[in-house]
Amino acid sequence: MGPQSNLALLKDYQNYLRVEKGLRPLTCEAYAGDLTMFAEFLEKRYATLLTAVREDVSSFLEHLRTHDIDSRSAARKLSCLRGFYKWLLLDRRIHHDPTVNIESPKAWKVLPKSLAEPEVAQMLERAATATSHPKMRASALRDRAILELLYAGGLRVSEATVLSTADLMLDAGRVQVRGKGDKERIVPLGGSAVRALEEYLREGRPLLARISTVRKAGAANPDASRLFLSLRGMPLTRQWIWRMVKAANKSASPHKLRHSCATHMVEHGADLRSVQVLLGHADISTTQVYTHMALGRLKAVHRKHHPRALAKAVDADVAAVESTPQRAKLVLVHSRPAPAPAKSPAEESA
Repeated sequence: MGPQSNLALLKDYQNYLRVEKGLRPLTCEAYAGDLTMFAEFLEKRYATLLTAVREDVSSFLEHLRTHDIDSRSAARKLSCLRGFYKWLLLDRRIHHDPTVNIESPKAWKVLPKSLAEPEVAQMLERAATATSHPKMRASALRDRAILELLYAGGLRVSEATVLSTADLMLDAGRVQVRGKGDKERIVPLGGSAVRALEEYLREGRPLLARISTVRKAGAANPDASRLFLSLRGMPLTRQWIWRMVKAANKSASPHKLRHSCATHMVEHGADLRSVQVLLGHADISTTQVYTHMALGRLKAVHRKHHPRALAKAVDADVAAVESTPQRAKLVLVHSRPAPAPAKSPAEESA
């Protein structure tokens, strides 16, 4: 039992995930990467995936922690291991699950990072300005459309790369998205995103599509309907979009735009259920992480509507007035009743 047995086992598990579980290729790829990392860690301990014990899993998590792997990534890797060993148990290849009673890293403490609204606005304005360049207009229109789409719809970068022109319903202001597990959802788009996409479809994509036609003349092109194309007429990759977003703003990333979309919606009063549907989260607990971003608005609502908060605000205003001599004097002048007119001697005698 050694590296070869691990490779055979991983291949069987990949087939199980793809065929029986119906997971997307990118998800299977991620699981394979996590399991390969664990298998390589076990080799240094003279163990294999089948012979691993609880101490091996604990040491692996500690190894991740000491190598600055954040708790969210470590939690995902542990979840991957749990699914893998559950499959081995069901397949009767092992008799004990080494992931039992392993405490998951507290991934919920890792808060998503987002951009400020002015920062996003400036990035989108720069992208719109770039479309005026005559020689790079097609690619500039494409880049602007991608940025608007990622922010407006909160799409994952993998969801944006597989979009086709048929997925767009711009007359209704929405797009059909295929997310994790091939689940489809309808995502509404704002006016800015719709206009950017319409302009790209009208003036940018036809040029890029012609390049693709020339390159693949006489051959069937399965990517002909792909929405976003490169200057060579090829479908864009996740890595390419990541680099493009970084070039637009070094603090940004496709996933940070997704977080920004959700955060800004919650800050402006959107309910979590709506944000959950928009982002395609299977569990609302995943969406609840955005509530910490809306604390400012929550405080304002509490101050406005809670009776004790109202009283406190009034007391604070009074204290502020009393602490300012000039204002206090004005209040006294305005609040003092006007002096009564002097009475005549006749009125006094009466």
